[in-house]
Amino acid sequence: MRKKLTILLTLCLIIGLAACSGGNSEEAADTDNGAEAAAEEQTEAPETDESGSGNTTLVVYFSATGNTRGVAEKIASITGADIYEIKAAQEYTDADLDWNDSDSRTTHEQNDPDARPEIGSDPVSLDGYTTIYIGYPIWWGEEPRIMDTFVENYDFDGITMIPFCTSSSSGIGRSGQNLADNAGSGNWLEGARFGGGASEDELKSWIEGLE
Repeated sequence: MRKKLTILLTLCLIIGLAACSGGNSEEAADTDNGAEAAAEEQTEAPETDESGSGNTTLVVYFSATGNTRGVAEKIASITGADIYEIKAAQEYTDADLDWNDSDSRTTHEQNDPDARPEIGSDPVSLDGYTTIYIGYPIWWGEEPRIMDTFVENYDFDGITMIPFCTSSSSGIGRSGQNLADNAGSGNWLEGARFGGGASEDELKSWIEGLE
């Protein structure tokens, strides 16, 4: 009888130890999972506000040959401004830009005040900007018609607009006033003309004069 009792107690002890061991294993697994989840939570990148750069100055430009682009990039560098390029939905070819050809694309556009070439670049948000430099080449003595497309599609209320143009010899003429009239909003300052190779010192002097 005593032998049977001893065997029974031994079996109960074995079963109890097995149960404790299983419970400890599950608890350890839960702890590991919790630590793993916490580690993942800590390594997640914080959410950032991508609604804007926080900058208040923007340089907008259109450049078919690269001359205006160079000046625009220098102005952006000097002022610390953001920059936005107006791109034509149908890119201008050398033949399109031939002012000696009375049948070229740009000749037709510039001879038609109502021409509005389509813009191919994504729209730009003007939220937060208080100053915009707006640049373009001079074509046939005026702004390219794609610039009229641009200004007619945005609201410039509360924004100081500063035109600048590039040309080999022609002045800015009425181009800045044309843009202001077509925009119908914004505080437009008198613009300036620069050669394609305008230096940073020349541009800096002009910008400081505006202030």
